[in-house]
Amino acid sequence: MSPMQHTDVLIIGAGPSGSSAAALLRQKGYQVTIIEKQHFPRFSIGESLLPQCMVFLEEAGLLDTVREHVGEFAFQFKNGAAFLRGKQRSFYDFTQKFSQGPGTTWQVRRAYFDHLLAQQAEKYGAEIHFGHEVIDVDVASDQPILTVKDEQQNVYQIQAKFLLDASGFGRILPKFLDLESPSNFPVRRAVFTHIEDGILDAPDFDREKILITVHAKDHRAWYWLIPFADGRSSFGVVAEQEFFEQYGFDGSVDYDVESLLKRILADDESLSQVLRNAKFDIPVRTLVGYSANVKHLADRNYALLGNAGEFLDPVFSSGVTIALKSSSLAIPLVDQVLQGQTVNWMEQYEKPLRKGIQVFRAYVESWYSGEFQDVVFSTQQDENIRRMVSSLLAGYAWDTTNPIHKNAKKRLSTLAEYCRDPQQTETLSNGV
Repeated sequence: MSPMQHTDVLIIGAGPSGSSAAALLRQKGYQVTIIEKQHFPRFSIGESLLPQCMVFLEEAGLLDTVREHVGEFAFQFKNGAAFLRGKQRSFYDFTQKFSQGPGTTWQVRRAYFDHLLAQQAEKYGAEIHFGHEVIDVDVASDQPILTVKDEQQNVYQIQAKFLLDASGFGRILPKFLDLESPSNFPVRRAVFTHIEDGILDAPDFDREKILITVHAKDHRAWYWLIPFADGRSSFGVVAEQEFFEQYGFDGSVDYDVESLLKRILADDESLSQVLRNAKFDIPVRTLVGYSANVKHLADRNYALLGNAGEFLDPVFSSGVTIALKSSSLAIPLVDQVLQGQTVNWMEQYEKPLRKGIQVFRAYVESWYSGEFQDVVFSTQQDENIRRMVSSLLAGYAWDTTNPIHKNAKKRLSTLAEYCRDPQQTETLSNGV
């Protein structure tokens, strides 16, 4: 084994949380090393960003590099979200929201988006080891040590003054440190791909919005359609496993999941019409049991960022937002640790981060119960209520001035009741 390497901050994973953390740390002058198992660009879902992301990208000095490559990679301008349930249609314009901040963003191919962020982190001076795999973790001493294997099977160790896990679904520290905690969400599966969408003459379809469609036979199942600017889209369906079993899919690896996705699409008349010319020209993929939680998000010498700590559900595209927010919250605290100051990670990081996550969680749960669906498809919403909901959908889950956020689960339930009884919406908007 080669001699021990050293760095100020060691980051596992070069996705959005890892790259933004690295960029923020380099602004403060720290030496940063990232260990990334894959090579970029690499396929990933989670393509529909939220406007709240723009604040965190700018803070990390990453927004300009994304803007510069919007046309090159066909990133699609996004100003809202559209919803479809049978013949019911609804949309939210994110520029018409309660919270302050950007109201537009992009729908991006994550392969190129993540690569851009990682490249910019490198330009800022971060060192990224692509194709290197973490095979052991030791956080017993004040300075954590990772044991890493490169593609030539060479093993080396690297020690840091602080360790950040931005490994996403790899969840390196939760696995090595026994931090994993079961999610209380049902086990759901996503079946998805990128398609040549062939959308030429759909008058009710807006490429500047993500389209979320409720399945006609099961309101807990839904489709996403995320258009890019070059005639392609990300397309997928999410449901509990028993839903897929109705189509004969038991989860076996040799099942024809492309045929499965097409058959599920055919069940929705309106969405099938929108995608009647679509070409499925790359392999369809599936991911199951992605929701996750942990016992805690940080300790004296490490912290978990983004999906490495908790992932909820793809329905409202919160993943990248939570990832970037976690970096924004964590890095000033890492700076304090490296300056020799005491940090209360529970009070200063975990609780503030989870406040927004709990807001996201509340309306994810409300979506699957059907309550939030009644909200978004209501045709009698008071304008003030629409602006509050629009802020939620735009990712402003940490805006405590939004009345919906306090006791979010209860208030979303109350909101659903009032949306079913339009005569009460004025009272609700004045005192939600």
